[in-house]
Amino acid sequence: MTYDRLLIDCRAATMVPGAPYGAIDKAAALIRDGKIAWIGPQAELPVDVKARQTDRLDGRWITPGLIDCHTHLVFGGDRADEFEMRLKGATYEEIARAGGGIVSTVNKTRGASQPELLDEALARLDGLKRDGVTTVEIKSGYGLEHEAELKMLRVAREVGRVGGVRVSTSYLGLHALPPEYRQDRTTYVDLAIDEILPAAHAEGLVDVVDAYCEPIAFSAEEVARLFGKARALGLPVKLHADQLSDGGGAALAARYGALSADHVEHTSEEGVRAMAAAGVVAVLLPGAFTILREKTPPPIEAFRKAGVVMAVASDCNPGTSPVASLQTCLTLACVQFRLTPEEALAGATRHAAKALGLQAEIGTLGAGKAADVAVWNIETPAELSYWIGKPLLDRAYLAGEPRA
Repeated sequence: MTYDRLLIDCRAATMVPGAPYGAIDKAAALIRDGKIAWIGPQAELPVDVKARQTDRLDGRWITPGLIDCHTHLVFGGDRADEFEMRLKGATYEEIARAGGGIVSTVNKTRGASQPELLDEALARLDGLKRDGVTTVEIKSGYGLEHEAELKMLRVAREVGRVGGVRVSTSYLGLHALPPEYRQDRTTYVDLAIDEILPAAHAEGLVDVVDAYCEPIAFSAEEVARLFGKARALGLPVKLHADQLSDGGGAALAARYGALSADHVEHTSEEGVRAMAAAGVVAVLLPGAFTILREKTPPPIEAFRKAGVVMAVASDCNPGTSPVASLQTCLTLACVQFRLTPEEALAGATRHAAKALGLQAEIGTLGAGKAADVAVWNIETPAELSYWIGKPLLDRAYLAGEPRA
């Protein structure tokens, strides 16, 4: 049988559970039809194997392409002014209640054209791609009205078509209350749940439904209504949970079988137990934790003891995590949250895939998985969580083809 591509003379961090990093020394991999057909020790490679293309990697490490499972990549403008305000003492809540925060980005996003939003998103994506990212989750949530929310999701789909990455979209209509509905909250919640979500779903724009559950955002009761609608439409859910306070968000996510609960700095022991029982992934967002200068880290040891798997993501957004580098977030997860480098890399590969419901397709290097592969100029996988700013990526493959 002839294969499309042979990767040879490499070391593989497959990220399959078992040996540290799932490592294979002196490895090779065969790719056919965009998938890994075989991976293992090079000595076990059949001598008569035929491949249309052979790539000798000169001892470099390969890993699964990295997965950024929580981003707000599509938005208009930035909020550098608010960053300066916070450094002068203003809190995130104070800025939000004064009409800044998410609402200020809403105005810029509504005013931007679809091509403008695409150009800005692709520029941010470049930073993630330089870090070996091959899959990106992108949320709506800065439109907060019918056409603007669909515009964001259409741009996210276009990023997947032209950006050289796989894209998973999340509808985040319950992200913030738009200013025109400040005196009529119920009407907006009804609109977001009963009109915008079904319309986006009908157009094929939604993979997952998300919400922001905090006192400054939406209540558990409002989120439960949204999740009920998502369930009726056959869509999985995830949740911004317990970022600023323990509002029971993790337990709510567990009750609806969410793919993930994200942020989770203030998640209680009860919430941890509920996540473990429901198989909910904890998505750690150390960029936001650092930028907001938070003091309470997620309950990492409780997650470990309970068996809650932990993903790591950039949370790339204009306000609380203007971070377009997933590798930087791996380093921050180790330094701020005390993850090990192996835990951090698992958090950006197999656990991130689970947080998107895509673990059957991506996240590890194994037969039948998508041939999304990052090739690194490193001596050990721990370097991916060690260096900040040093270019480490040699090349990346998406579905077995070299990515420009």
